[in-house]
Amino acid sequence: MNIADRLLDWHKHHGRHDLPWQVRGETYPVWVSEIMLQQTQVATVIPYYERFIAQFPQIQNLADAKLDRVLHLWSGLGYYARARNLHKTSQIITNQYGGKFPVDINDLVALPGIGKSTAGAILAQSLGQAHPILDGNVKRVLSRYFRIDGWPGHRDTEKRLWQLSEDLTPSTRVAEYTQAIMDLGATVCTRSHPHCTGCPIHEDCQARIYSEVNAYPHKRPKKTLPVKAATFLLVRNNQGEIYLTQRPASGIWGGLWCLPELHQETDTEWRIKNFPAGITTEQPLPVVRHTFSHYHLDFTVIPATARGNHQAGIRETAPAIWYNPAKPAKLGLAAPIKKIIHETEV
Repeated sequence: MNIADRLLDWHKHHGRHDLPWQVRGETYPVWVSEIMLQQTQVATVIPYYERFIAQFPQIQNLADAKLDRVLHLWSGLGYYARARNLHKTSQIITNQYGGKFPVDINDLVALPGIGKSTAGAILAQSLGQAHPILDGNVKRVLSRYFRIDGWPGHRDTEKRLWQLSEDLTPSTRVAEYTQAIMDLGATVCTRSHPHCTGCPIHEDCQARIYSEVNAYPHKRPKKTLPVKAATFLLVRNNQGEIYLTQRPASGIWGGLWCLPELHQETDTEWRIKNFPAGITTEQPLPVVRHTFSHYHLDFTVIPATARGNHQAGIRETAPAIWYNPAKPAKLGLAAPIKKIIHETEV
């Protein structure tokens, strides 16, 4: 029995068959789930997915929605470029493809936020098209089974893994096979404490034979993350509302609502320029570190109170609002900023 057959037989009895996006013949829910599942575990994604689909049951609903609404539903899931790309892609599909999801893999890969593996997974699971995939789970399974040296993110190593994935992908029952190999990596061939005795291909897994399962896949070469610093101002008016600005579309927390950043200007200069009614600042809160994929961000928050009319205009080039934490608007808030707001309310 070849690898595909063993995986299919195992999946029939032990795989996941009741995930909310497992709808054969429907590409939209599979696409949404695959974008959410990028660098995020299934258990975390399910409640976000269910809320998202409840609000946007069809691609047209997503295309018509405001980005703020999309980001609000994504808040806490992280990697917000995924949400922006999802929204942008829905509009492209609506405008250029008449709302019909492209079924050619090259057309899919050309869309924002959809890479080769994601495109293959979408078409394999929804339409049964025979395309290989290479997400993190599959990389781990193949790296261990074939004992592949080299970090999977390295060009030559990744090329070899793609070839192996393509060679193993069957021409029939592709949807089941794709789910099977992803499930195997997610539930059995896990990153730590893999359950080798429950693996359907453990007998000839090279990493297991050589007692080197935990050595594969090879880890990314260590790189010290740089540390950046930022300062934000938390201004409350006499109504208890908090002043927020919308971040630029690109950069950290792109498109999300956030406390205003002070940049290179001194606090006094910023106050004079932006708060005609004046504000009174307090001692800065303890520095908070938030880690992104490529760097650490140490940010300081300076609490402040606006004096006078709480409706005082604030001269800003970016969109700005007074936000009521007691009756929060449905906005996409950067998770660390949302946490700071909540903690300072207590």
